[in-house]
Amino acid sequence: MVPPREPAVTLRPALLLPLLLALGAAGVLAGVLIGSTGWADLGDTNMSVILWEIRLPRSLGAWWAGALLGMAGAMAQGLFRNPLADPYLLGSASGAGLAVALALALTGVSPQTSSLLARVGLTGIAFVGTLVGVGLTLVLARGVEQTLRLLLAGVVVGVVLNALTGLATLWAPDILRAMQAFLLGNTGLLGWNSVAVMAVCGLVAGVVGLLASPALDALTLGEATASSLGMRLGLMRLLLIGAFALATGAAVAQTGIVAFVGLVAPHLVRALCPMLHGWLILLSAAAGGALLLAADVLARALIRPQELPVGLVTALLGGVYLLVLMHRRKT
Repeated sequence: MVPPREPAVTLRPALLLPLLLALGAAGVLAGVLIGSTGWADLGDTNMSVILWEIRLPRSLGAWWAGALLGMAGAMAQGLFRNPLADPYLLGSASGAGLAVALALALTGVSPQTSSLLARVGLTGIAFVGTLVGVGLTLVLARGVEQTLRLLLAGVVVGVVLNALTGLATLWAPDILRAMQAFLLGNTGLLGWNSVAVMAVCGLVAGVVGLLASPALDALTLGEATASSLGMRLGLMRLLLIGAFALATGAAVAQTGIVAFVGLVAPHLVRALCPMLHGWLILLSAAAGGALLLAADVLARALIRPQELPVGLVTALLGGVYLLVLMHRRKT
């Protein structure tokens, strides 16, 4: 097998982080100024409400959702020692989607609500669903030691949970329209309450991930070596799975299923700058935020005045990136 190519460009993490944050800030500015009707007319007094109450929270919310997914992807890849691990390959997003579908069917809560309590409730429900999905995957895979078994278990769990989500939608057809937008990914309903919920969840998950990052670094040397270094692997796994589930659940509850961001962001960061997991979590969050913001702006601009679901844009861009990556590294 041909060994992986060395990165064509290398940057220090301390330089890459402000660069990615600057790209995110530029994306927020573009998201505020660009809408489905074109560029904003800053001289129009009526436009201020649209800018500050609709476009700005939407753009900030898209950044936080991407950051949560990028962070979750970095944690999952380090925890399961698998570069293909992400929120959509281990049953976590499928579990969150099923939990949200059941909540919509049983309670009648709509994803379009702007209530802070409803947003927190949906996030909590999605968090539980994420834990259930990941737990089922780990049980079927009998741990994380066998990569192929873990991936296959994640695919099986995802298929079963997605089928149950479809049954819930058929059982309560009133939620069909809401679930369709949810499954395709949508940032159009994000408001200030969504931004607040994702920011709090992101900060909590990020702190846990950074505290547990030495254990992730030790795991790259193998479980036996990590244990000999005094790492409490059982506790660290529980904390990381909780942080991973919180980040995934919060993003999925607010924006629906947005594919590939959690997988692509850590790969892009590692290609630019090999690093330890503490930096990887931070940089993957910044890269995920910038990626989802770029996709959101594209979703508004490509077929305006209509909008594409942002999940379709990320799926197309992420799929093309992974195909190119696979072609470059073929044997």
